[in-house]
Amino acid sequence: MTTETNASSCCGSGSCGSGTTVDIQSAGVTTVYKVSGMTCGHCEGAVSNEVSALDGVTSVQAVAKTGEVTVVSAAPLDEEAVRAAVDEAGYELVGRA
Repeated sequence: MTTETNASSCCGSGSCGSGTTVDIQSAGVTTVYKVSGMTCGHCEGAVSNEVSALDGVTSVQAVAKTGEVTVVSAAPLDEEAVRAAVDEAGYELVGRA
């Protein structure tokens, strides 16, 4: 697997997918966050993967078009932990939607 970095966009190669989602489940706490900088399916996947790794997260759905990331967790998440995960993916958590 190779990694491509492009300062202006993660989509420099045009190889991005779209609609990266993890099934949203009805049980648990649902929180919607606003994230800036997502432009494509690759971005959605990067944010979803990092946030999914947080303890207690059962599902994540990131939508680049709206900048919204819907997270379902067993209990309310620490917003700073979510911010750190989004930052690790290379994007900025604006706050809750």
